[in-house]
Amino acid sequence: MFKLALRVPLLVVLAALLASCSTLGDLQAPRIQVVGVQMLSTDMFAQRFKVRVQVQNPNDVELPIEGIDYTIVMMGDSFAEGVSNDHFLLPRLGEAEFDMLVTTNFVSSFGRLLSRVGGGKLENIDYEISGKLFVHKGMLRKIPFSYRGTVDFTKTLAPLKKGEI
Repeated sequence: MFKLALRVPLLVVLAALLASCSTLGDLQAPRIQVVGVQMLSTDMFAQRFKVRVQVQNPNDVELPIEGIDYTIVMMGDSFAEGVSNDHFLLPRLGEAEFDMLVTTNFVSSFGRLLSRVGGGKLENIDYEISGKLFVHKGMLRKIPFSYRGTVDFTKTLAPLKKGEI
């Protein structure tokens, strides 16, 4: 009788754990792309940029995001890396946009990007963004991502609309 009383709660806990694993176990990595970069300030030592990022969720479950650890490479050179603790809810089969404030060192990143462009316009710049999304749900806490695309530095970023982060 005592063994049966212990087995029932144990089976309930085990079933709950398996259910939570099955709902998040086969997640696809969200698509994270840079949709705009705007220079906010500059001096001879550092530049501050606003980087607009769009995150698309291909999963049939909403993801409460607690932050992002990222690296951005522009034209094959390191541009920025860091973390952001922006919290947002990524809707199931939906998308969200948010801005990250990024500081770069002229000598190590932005200066090399300018020299590669060779005085040309900063349009259609190849980039790669990679890292991890930190999720506050279930047993899965980090989702790695990597995306390549192009970005236009010459567009001015408008303020985020209602519903965006």
